[in-house]
Amino acid sequence: MISDIILKAYELIIAYMIFEFVAGVMERIVEQNLLYDFYGELLNDHQKKIYEDAIYNDLSLSEIADEYGISRQGVHDLIKRVTKTLDGYEAKLHLIQKFLETKDKVSKIDSLVDDYMKSQDISDIHEIKKLSNEILEEF
Repeated sequence: MISDIILKAYELIIAYMIFEFVAGVMERIVEQNLLYDFYGELLNDHQKKIYEDAIYNDLSLSEIADEYGISRQGVHDLIKRVTKTLDGYEAKLHLIQKFLETKDKVSKIDSLVDDYMKSQDISDIHEIKKLSNEILEEF
């Protein structure tokens, strides 16, 4: 009986650890996609092609190395450098952060419009005005 409880607890812990790992991987993939969407045009063509093959096309280092006639280590190093470069752009410019904050505010405005349509509560309009002013001040 106790061994069954311990086994079940162990299974739950392992499942949670796997979930956290997968969630972290998925979060990083989304982050890499956003970084590339915002700053990818600042990369040279060679960097873009290799980064796209690795991130978007999910090619292995060997496949990319064969395609471009460089070593696997060269591909790995280039991907790391590009990732660091893209992270650096965001650290300096904060475009993704601003985009996500604005997106959140627009979503709140949309919800407030729906609320206002149902209730005709003028406080919703005031909140919409406040949020729209915050968006305008940020830009």
